Amino acid sequence: MKILDKYLIKQFVQTILFGLLAFTIIFIVIDAMENLDDFIDQDVSALTILHYYVVFSPEIIKLMTPVGVLFAALFTAGRAANLSELTAIKASGVSLFRFMLPFIVTTIILSMFSVYFIGYIVPMANKTKLNIEQQYLKKNLSFAGSNIYFQDSKTRIISISFFDESANKANRISIQDFNPNDITRMTSRIDAISLSYDTLKHVWIANNGTKRDFNGNQQNIEYFKNLEVNNLNFKPSDLSQKQQRPSEMNLDELDDLIESQKQSGNNPASTLIEYHARFAFAMTSLIVVLFGLPISVNKRKGGVASQVGLNILVTFLYLVFMKVSQAFGKNGAMNPLLTAWFANIIFITAAMFNLWRARQ
Repeated sequence: MKILDKYLIKQFVQTILFGLLAFTIIFIVIDAMENLDDFIDQDVSALTILHYYVVFSPEIIKLMTPVGVLFAALFTAGRAANLSELTAIKASGVSLFRFMLPFIVTTIILSMFSVYFIGYIVPMANKTKLNIEQQYLKKNLSFAGSNIYFQDSKTRIISISFFDESANKANRISIQDFNPNDITRMTSRIDAISLSYDTLKHVWIANNGTKRDFNGNQQNIEYFKNLEVNNLNFKPSDLSQKQQRPSEMNLDELDDLIESQKQSGNNPASTLIEYHARFAFAMTSLIVVLFGLPISVNKRKGGVASQVGLNILVTFLYLVFMKVSQAFGKNGAMNPLLTAWFANIIFITAAMFNLWRARQ
C-alpha cells in the first residue's frame, strides 16, 4: 500500500464516521422532538428513552450509510481538488481508476460488514425497539401476538386470535381441513377456546371446542373438553416466529421462514425479496461511490454544489427505484432474486458507463 492510498483511506474513513455520527444525531434529535409528547404522556424514564435510541441507532445507521459514504467520497475528492492535490496526483501519471482504487476497496470491505450488520444486528435492535414501543409507548400492540393466520399444509388453514408465548398456548383457534382433490370443499373443522402444547408428547391439545366432519351435505359434530391433535406441522417456536415482522428477523430466521412457507404450500416471494434485499442494500455504498467519484474528480459547470446535488439526486432515484421494483416483485411480476438486485444491476451498469465516459 502506497502512502497516497493510506492518506486517501484515512481521510475517507474519518469522513464516513463523522458523517454517520452527524446524520444519526440529527435523526435522533428530530425523532425525539416528534415523540416527546408520547414520552411525557407515558411517563417514560430518561434511561428507557436512552435505551430506545441506542437500539434505534442501527436502523438509522443502515439507512444513512450510503449517504454518508457518498458525502465522504465527494468531500475527500473535493478537498484533494481544492488543495491542488488532485492536480498533482494526475500530473504524476495516476489514472482515474488508480485514484479510485482506495475508495473502492474500502467500500467493498464496508459493504461486506454491512451484510452482517443489516442481516443480524439491525433485526436484533429492531426487535428490542419494538418491545420498548409496546411496553412503554403503547404502540404496535395490534400486530404482535394477534390474528395469526397461516397455511399449515396444502390442505389445512390455521387461524389463531392470540398466542401466549410464555404458556405455549394459543387462544380462540380454528383448524380447517380441505379436500386435496377440491380445495373449495371443507372436510373437517376444529374450533376451540384454546390450543396448548404438550412438551412431553410433542403434540397440540385442543381444549373446550367442537369438531365437525363434513360428508357432502351432512356433518357430524363432536363436542370435546380435550382433543389431541397430532397431525399439525407447527410448534410454539414457529408461532412466535410468525408473530415477528420481517424487519425483526435475521438472515437465519428469514431462511427458516422461507423453508416453512415452501413446505406449507405458501408463496415465499415476499420473504425471499426481503432476504435477498438485505444483501442488495449492503452493496448500495459501492454503487454510489462508483457513480459519484467520476463526477466529482472532473470539474463541471456549476462547481461542487452541482456535483453534490446531482449525486444526491442519483442516490434518491436509486432508492426509489429499489422500492418500486420490490413492489412489482411482491405482486409476482418478477423473480424474487431479480427483484432484489434489479436496481443494483441497472445502476451499476450506469455507473460503469459513467466511469467509461469520465476516462475519455
